[in-house]
Amino acid sequence: MSIYEYKANDYKGNEVSLEQYKGKVLLIVNTATKCGFTPQYTELEELYAKYKDQGFEILDFPCNQFFAQAPGSSEDIHSACVLRFNIKFSQFEKIDVNGRKEHPLYRFLKDNCPVNKGKNIKWNFTKFLVDKEGNVVNRFEPTAKPSEFEDKIKELL
Repeated sequence: MSIYEYKANDYKGNEVSLEQYKGKVLLIVNTATKCGFTPQYTELEELYAKYKDQGFEILDFPCNQFFAQAPGSSEDIHSACVLRFNIKFSQFEKIDVNGRKEHPLYRFLKDNCPVNKGKNIKWNFTKFLVDKEGNVVNRFEPTAKPSEFEDKIKELL
């Protein structure tokens, strides 16, 4: 299966096919608004603004699995992110990234990434980098700031 065969609901509940991102470099991130890593939203938005016109997209998946650090509805989370960090990249519905109810996209990401292949997500702000052909090429743990792997994004663009 290809990453482009997956679908996810946006923060308003509308189904979105990942096929619309074909040919773009993707950074897929599980996030939370009440997490110690939440300030990474600033760097994520800076990267997005810098590279979106070159075919770069960020897909933000809020997740409440880690000490309930993404409280509220998906729309509440989106509003908070726009107000606090002025995000303009795609934000989706709150999902699970591990366990029985994990989103199938996250099973795909974990199973197809050469880094930590098959391993569960440890915390919020785990980031997966996907190339223009839909290959999962890297995984960055929450402690990795987006600016630390900007060169890898530029290489793929």
